[in-house]
Amino acid sequence: MSYAPLPSKTIWTILTGTMIAMFLGALDQTIIAAALPTIGRELGDFDSISWVASLYLLATTAVTPLYGKISDIHGRRVTMLAAIAIFTIGSIACALAPTMLALIIARGIQGLGGGGLISLSQTIIADIIAPKERGKYQIFFASVYLLASLMGPMLGGFLTEQLHWSFIFWINLPIGLIAWVMTTNTLKLLPLHHRPHRLDIPGAILIVLATITLMLALDEGGVRMPWSSPIIIGTLIASFVLWILFIMRIRAAEEPLIPIEILANPVVSTATIAALFSMGTYVATTIFMPVYFESARGMSASDSGLALMPFMVGTVVGATLAGQTMGRLAHYKRLPLGGTLIAAIAALIIAFYQNHISIVALEALFTVIAIGLGTVLPTTTVAIQNAVKPHQLGTATGAMNFFRQLGSALLVAVFGAILINAGQGAPETASEAGDRFFVMFLATAIGFAISFVALLFMEEKPLRSSAKEAADAVIVD
Repeated sequence: MSYAPLPSKTIWTILTGTMIAMFLGALDQTIIAAALPTIGRELGDFDSISWVASLYLLATTAVTPLYGKISDIHGRRVTMLAAIAIFTIGSIACALAPTMLALIIARGIQGLGGGGLISLSQTIIADIIAPKERGKYQIFFASVYLLASLMGPMLGGFLTEQLHWSFIFWINLPIGLIAWVMTTNTLKLLPLHHRPHRLDIPGAILIVLATITLMLALDEGGVRMPWSSPIIIGTLIASFVLWILFIMRIRAAEEPLIPIEILANPVVSTATIAALFSMGTYVATTIFMPVYFESARGMSASDSGLALMPFMVGTVVGATLAGQTMGRLAHYKRLPLGGTLIAAIAALIIAFYQNHISIVALEALFTVIAIGLGTVLPTTTVAIQNAVKPHQLGTATGAMNFFRQLGSALLVAVFGAILINAGQGAPETASEAGDRFFVMFLATAIGFAISFVALLFMEEKPLRSSAKEAADAVIVD
């Protein structure tokens, strides 16, 4: 098999198109927030508005590994275009939804497309950029997430106030069209690493059901129902049984949805654990930090949002550092090792001294934590993609994203339970409110410490320096 490297212009065209597709999926996780009260008022159903956000997350998480496997079977181009099409159809259905139930169902459809946009973008870049150079491009993906996180709530609020809440969905049409036009022709030039495969339908059904039941329990437990509720306990038991059945399926199936070969790969397993705990800890911390800023530091809602800026910007800085140095260092995991260790120490300092340090010092420590996290994500992504065969790229990348998203949901629930248990009895002073968060910041330090240990055990395989090596790997296999 021969493979001619793509021209730089073509690579940048593909990169731009995939980043736009990724932006679509990431934006719709946050743009809905500011519009929810208006949607609930206009559609006459405030009790169900949280499902407008939750079902999208449920759907995207559940189908992420499916897109990876399907792209390995049918190719990246057709799978990416299908994801864009499904997402766009779901967006139109959301904009036209006459009732809350219709909107919730449409968000589920939208999530079925959104689940492929992010993981497929990472897989496509892995097809055209050698692992040794791939880290340099992670800055663009980190920037997309940052832009979506910052723009989403502001753009959603603006469109809802100035036009109509439906425009937060109509805006996806021109963006989706641009992504389609930019990728439909250029993706034909991707190297073909996929082989004839069969999609494990029973395995796919089991993992979707197991994921949905687990995330339903995590979404409802401790919020609408107590964790001791029979419904929550029953849902968790059902999820546990479904996960057991899924494990039995992948062990018995001739061609499982996620091959044992990938799960047993020591680089994949350790890097996934590192990414799961780093990303999950980061997401959980950022979700509950506004509560800390408002209750313990006396900030307004808008000021607490601005106080998260160093947290978000630091992630991009860390990703840039890791991306720029990864291809130059033989021991490329040393930077994320240092990053997670320093992040854990910074979290411990906040836990023990939060009531005695200034807001400036606190923001500096949050920046350090964010930079530490940023070094982990590109390193683990590239390490996983470098450790598997080219025809397994989609499956491995999809599995990584799936477990990272699932871990984030799990850790958000854990952090929420910590705060609920620590907050029995309303705090009377800002100092007492800060004491409630001691355990949460301690949990943040533990999360980064687990990530550090996983990275410590991750093997540093030499990064392939050319696309030809990837093509040759297919011949050798």
